[in-house]
Amino acid sequence: MKLKKVLALSLAAAMTFSLIGCGSDDGAANDTSAADNTTTEDSTPAADDTAADDTTDTAADDAADDGASTEATGVPTYSQLNVGTDYTDLTASIKWIHHKTDREEDGTIAAMVEAFNQVYPNITVETEGVTDYAEDSLLRLSTGDWGDIMFIPAVDKSDLATYFQPMDSLENMSNEINFADQWEFGGTSYGVPYMANAQGVLYNKAVFEAAGITELPTTPTEFLDCLQKIKDNTDAIPLYTNYAAGWTMGAWDAYLGTVANGDAAYQNQKFVHTANPFDDPGDDTGIYNLYRILYDAVANGLTEDDYTTTDWEGCKAMINNGEIGTMVLGSWAYAQMVEAGEHGDDIGYMPFPITVGGTQYVAAGGDYNFAINVNSSDENKTAAMVFIKWMTEESGWCFNEGGYTVDKNGQNPDMYSAFDGCTVVADQPAVAGEETLLNDMNSESELSFNAGGDAKVQEIVEAAATGSKTFDDLMAEWTQKWNDAQDYLEIEVNN
Repeated sequence: MKLKKVLALSLAAAMTFSLIGCGSDDGAANDTSAADNTTTEDSTPAADDTAADDTTDTAADDAADDGASTEATGVPTYSQLNVGTDYTDLTASIKWIHHKTDREEDGTIAAMVEAFNQVYPNITVETEGVTDYAEDSLLRLSTGDWGDIMFIPAVDKSDLATYFQPMDSLENMSNEINFADQWEFGGTSYGVPYMANAQGVLYNKAVFEAAGITELPTTPTEFLDCLQKIKDNTDAIPLYTNYAAGWTMGAWDAYLGTVANGDAAYQNQKFVHTANPFDDPGDDTGIYNLYRILYDAVANGLTEDDYTTTDWEGCKAMINNGEIGTMVLGSWAYAQMVEAGEHGDDIGYMPFPITVGGTQYVAAGGDYNFAINVNSSDENKTAAMVFIKWMTEESGWCFNEGGYTVDKNGQNPDMYSAFDGCTVVADQPAVAGEETLLNDMNSESELSFNAGGDAKVQEIVEAAATGSKTFDDLMAEWTQKWNDAQDYLEIEVNN
């Protein structure tokens, strides 16, 4: 059965998705899906927010009015380029900074640049992997010291035109790529995801078989039953929390919208207006039951013995070798787990175990986005546009990383076979005029959903392990913080 591609794929939220795939060894921005900008716990506000709103709005509006065309300066838009035939004789030297330190070190990026140079021999591409990318990229952005291409960090969308060259009009980009509106403002797209993520659960097939699990779970109750079977019948850790890494805990936030309740408009449009979003709907769905999985797993001894000693790098080999049954992470992590040992074929990826009205929903959205320095020379802007489109259409990077396809004509890896029969959607963006509301609520409530809210999820683990608070106590505290923030921000609330 084919995926029901209800992918209003042009309607992706701003990243997604809870943790944006960190392929590097440190946490990346966020599997975006929550707000217009996504951050990590250690992200800092964009250092240069001094541009007046009128100035940035005008720049974005002007770009939108002419379809984001830069024809006057001779810089092509994304849709105008034909990869492999246009600008093959262009000479330029460009620099790209990124967070994929692992792919910088293992030679993957160098190999892609070499392949690019077989088609574009006169475009020199210097690359730099940045370890603490979420914070360092913002600092570099404020000084302009970053080269020609970067992955967009957590900036306000209203500032996109200040920093970045328009890629194309949103209308044109939506015909070229999925998730074109992730970094869109005023009808103009400023970014192209290097890959996209779908939100599910990593699991070890051999462990499931040894535990006697013959069907993938589709509800929180079924999932917890599977974890108990793993504990009873194998030596594997049923669910590995990855508590100690911190940023990994934020992955749980990725499922609170479409996946938890089947409503693609919920996360970025309705959530901030909901009076009691953390109540139990009583049917194994919703935000309550999403986080209840984690609490109950810890409380019932279905996780590692000591959550404070989890090891992010070590867990990759552990799940590969069958020492871990499941981990809740975006699909970006799949390739890393496969490559971590000799049992890559045992790694599987399944839809998150929540079913709404008989349907399982899978949220998909863009990871970090390529963007071009608005202050680069026209030659470098053109070379950067060529490189980005080649990376999207020809490099195979997204596919090889286990990413959900960005290119409209691309294919998805076999790892997504378990999603057959699911409805795959992208969380819809905020409505006009409310683009900052979720960010404001996250800041005022200090809950930070899909914005580096690791601490609140870590507290679930701590409370469950120590018995210091019941799960209902925690949800009541979240509700109070949420309602207080709504009152302070004078947000209209719907019961």
